[in-house]
Amino acid sequence: MNAVLGQGGVLLSLLAAAAGVITLAVGLVRRRPLLLDAATRYVWLVLIGALVAVAGMERALLTDDFSLKYVADHSARSTPLLFKIATMWGALEGSILLWGLVLSLYLVAMVLRFRDRTRDPLFGWALLTAFAVAVFFFGLMARGAPADPFALVSGRIPADGPGPNPLLQNHPLMAFHPPMLYLGYVGFTVPFAFAVGALVTGRLGEGWLVETRRWTLLAWGFLSIGIVLGAWWSYEVLGWGGFWAWDPVENASFLPWLTATAYLHSVMVQERRGMLRVWNLSLLLATFSLTILGTFFTRSGVLDSVHAFTRSPIGPWILTFFAVVVLTVVGLIGWRGDQLRSPGSIDSPVSREGAFLANNVLFAAFAFVVLLGTVFPLLVEAANGDRITVGRPYFDRMTTPLGIALLFLMAVAPVLPWRKASGELLSTRLVWPAAAGTAALVLSVLLGARGLAPLIAFGLAGFAGGSAVRQLVLATRRQGWHGLIGRANGGMIVHLGIIVIAVAFAASQAYGKRAEVRLTPGQSATVFGHRITYEGFDSKTYPNRSAIEAKVRVDGGATYRPALSTYPFFTQAIGTPSVDTGVTEDVYLTLVSASSDPKAPVVIGVNIQPLVAWLWIGGGFVAIGTLMAMVPGRRRRPTAPVSAPVPGADDDVPEPRQAVSIGGGG
Repeated sequence: MNAVLGQGGVLLSLLAAAAGVITLAVGLVRRRPLLLDAATRYVWLVLIGALVAVAGMERALLTDDFSLKYVADHSARSTPLLFKIATMWGALEGSILLWGLVLSLYLVAMVLRFRDRTRDPLFGWALLTAFAVAVFFFGLMARGAPADPFALVSGRIPADGPGPNPLLQNHPLMAFHPPMLYLGYVGFTVPFAFAVGALVTGRLGEGWLVETRRWTLLAWGFLSIGIVLGAWWSYEVLGWGGFWAWDPVENASFLPWLTATAYLHSVMVQERRGMLRVWNLSLLLATFSLTILGTFFTRSGVLDSVHAFTRSPIGPWILTFFAVVVLTVVGLIGWRGDQLRSPGSIDSPVSREGAFLANNVLFAAFAFVVLLGTVFPLLVEAANGDRITVGRPYFDRMTTPLGIALLFLMAVAPVLPWRKASGELLSTRLVWPAAAGTAALVLSVLLGARGLAPLIAFGLAGFAGGSAVRQLVLATRRQGWHGLIGRANGGMIVHLGIIVIAVAFAASQAYGKRAEVRLTPGQSATVFGHRITYEGFDSKTYPNRSAIEAKVRVDGGATYRPALSTYPFFTQAIGTPSVDTGVTEDVYLTLVSASSDPKAPVVIGVNIQPLVAWLWIGGGFVAIGTLMAMVPGRRRRPTAPVSAPVPGADDDVPEPRQAVSIGGGG
C-alpha cells in the first residue's frame, strides 16, 4: 500500500507540473489569459501529490515496511523514532523526495504571493520555469526512474534492515540540518524563475528582481542556518574536533551562499542607481545553477565525502539538467544583451556602490577559488585517471586574504554615502569603528593572541563590528527601537553575526590544541591547563547500538561521557565526542580506545577549541538579522541631496527621482 500511495503521489505531482508547463506555454504563446489563470491551480495538485508521496514514505518507515527497497536498505526496527522520520532524507532517493516537497511549497507560495498578477506574462514565464524544474525532479522519482524512492524489494522481503548510517542516527541535528539546507537550496528556484521570466519577456526595468529580493533573502537565510547547523553537526558527531574541513560537499553548499550573498549586496546598487543589471541577473542565475551542481556533487558519488551519498545512476541526469540550465541562461543573457546595458556609471570608487562592486568581485573570486578546489580532482581524474585530493592547506591559503579583505569592506561600506564620499565625511564616520578595531587588536594581544593573520582578523572584526553598531545606534536614535526593523539594519545584525563567526573561526583555527592521554580508573592528568580525571566506564545497550561510555571529569566539575558505539551491521566502532562548552573555550573529549576490562587504561583525546560556542551564537544573530531584514522598515525622506550627504544621514533612502529597475548596470 505504501508503494502504491507514494508512486501515486509522485505521478500526480509529475503530471500536474507537466500540465502546468503545457497550459502556460499555450496561454503565453496564444495570449489567452484564462489559461494563465487556470495554470496556477496545478500548483495545488503538485503540493497534494508531494504530501501524499511523503506520507507514504514516512508511513513505510514508521511501520517498518521492508517491502520497499529504500526502507530495507536504510532503516531498521531498532532505529529511534526521530531518526526513522529523518531517514526519509538520509539517503539519495528520499532526499530527492524532500526536494520535491519543498519545491511544491515554494510553488504554492509563489502563486499566493502574486495572485493578483497571474495574467502577467512575466509571472507566467516565471511559473512555467518553476514548473519545469518540478517536472525534472519529480521525473527523477517516477516509477523505474533513477531516484525512485518506492521501488520494491526483488525477491524475499527481509525481516529487518541495517538502519541508517551510524553517523546519521546519533545526534538530533540530523533531523534539522538537511531540511534547512533544502529550504535554502530549493528557495533559489523562485528568483531564478523570475530572472528567466524577465529575460524572456524583455521587461528588464519593472522591478521584478527587486521585488523578488526577499525570496532570495529568505532562501539565503535558510541556507545560512543550514550551513551553521551542518558545522555544528560535524563538530558534535565526527569526533575530530573541528567543524569545517573544506569537504567537497560542504563546499557545494557554500558556493551558492557566496553568489547569493554577492547578489543581496549588488541588488541595492541596482535599486538605488539602476546599475549592475547583467551582474545581478548573472548572480541569480549562477546561484541556482550552483545548487544544481551541488546536487550533482552530493548525489552522483563522484566525490568522496562523509556527507555524500553513494554512487548512483542519477549523476548524468543532474549533470545534463545543469548543462541545460547554464546554456539556457547564457543564451537568454546574450539575447537581451543590448537591453541590459546601463546608462549609469560609478561616480567614484570611494562610494557605497564602489564598495559593493569591490565586495562582489571578492565574493566572485572566493567562489571561483572554492569551485576550482572542489572540481579540480574531478578534472584530473577525467583527464588521466589519477585520483587526487585538494586539501585544507589550499583553501586556507587562498581564502584567508579574501576573507580579510571582505571584513575590511564590511567595516567601510556601511558608512560610505552613495555617489561620492569626502575625506571629512569619512573621517567623521570612521572614527568610532576605527577605535573599536584598535581596541579589539590591543585586547587580543593582551590576551595572548599571536600570529599575523588572526590578529589582522581580530582587528578588522572590531573595525567592522564598530561600523555595524554605529549604524544601529544611529537608527535607534532616529526612530527608536522600531528603527532596527528593515533591510538595512537587519543587514547590520547579520553583519554582526558574520563578524562573530569570523572571530570564532579564526581563533579556533589558529589556537586549537590537541593531545591524547592514557589513563586508568581514578587517574588524572593535566592537559593544556585542564585537569582530566578518568573515573571508569559504563557498558550500555540502546535500542539501536551498544556503547562503552567513559566517565571523564573536567576540572573537578561535571562528568562527561565520550563513547565508542557499535551498531548492528557495522563492524567498526563509531566514536561519539562529549563537549564541555564554555564561553571562552571548549574542552572536547573523545574516547580513542578502550578494552572490555574495566581496570584497563583507556586513551582519551582532548581538544581545546577557543570560542567555538560563538560560532553557533553568530548563527543565531544571522537568523535574527535575516528575519528583521525581511520585514519592511520605515523610510524617511532624505533631508539633503543624496550627492551631498550629511554625517549620520540615512543613506539607504531611495532617490526620489530614480525608478526601481529590474537590474543594474553591466
